Amino acid sequence: MAIIFPNPAAQSPLNTFSPTSSPNATTNGVTYIWDGAKWTAAAPGSGSAGDVAAWVNFNGTGVVAIRASGNVSSITDNGTGDYTVNFTNAMPDTDYAVFGFIRATNAGSVFMSGETGSTTWQQTNSVRVVTLGTAGGIADSPYAFVSVVR
Repeated sequence: MAIIFPNPAAQSPLNTFSPTSSPNATTNGVTYIWDGAKWTAAAPGSGSAGDVAAWVNFNGTGVVAIRASGNVSSITDNGTGDYTVNFTNAMPDTDYAVFGFIRATNAGSVFMSGETGSTTWQQTNSVRVVTLGTAGGIADSPYAFVSVVR
């Protein structure tokens, strides 16, 4: 069942929908929990283990631009092939998994990893990633994809 809420804080269920348990609904990357009286947005990563807590598809060349996302407010361009993915709603901790890949280009970008040389690349409000070229150097990528699972 798909449930769309234009303004989740102001919504109540339709008269024809009376859940007998505590269902969850996800829209635009945000999970909502029905408590029997109202829908409440769940904290990122508070759902079932393995839920996607944030994701983004972005252009990492020129002016960095988000194509589509869930729980991602912006991308910070830290330099060539170096990006910070900023979360709309912070994670409860840094015990989340980050998955990323990029689409190969003529420039040879083929890999994404956690930001190298940093012990703080994974924060509750962001994660820093780099894209690497075929020769192992950092390179921009026009198609970058990041998922955060908690």
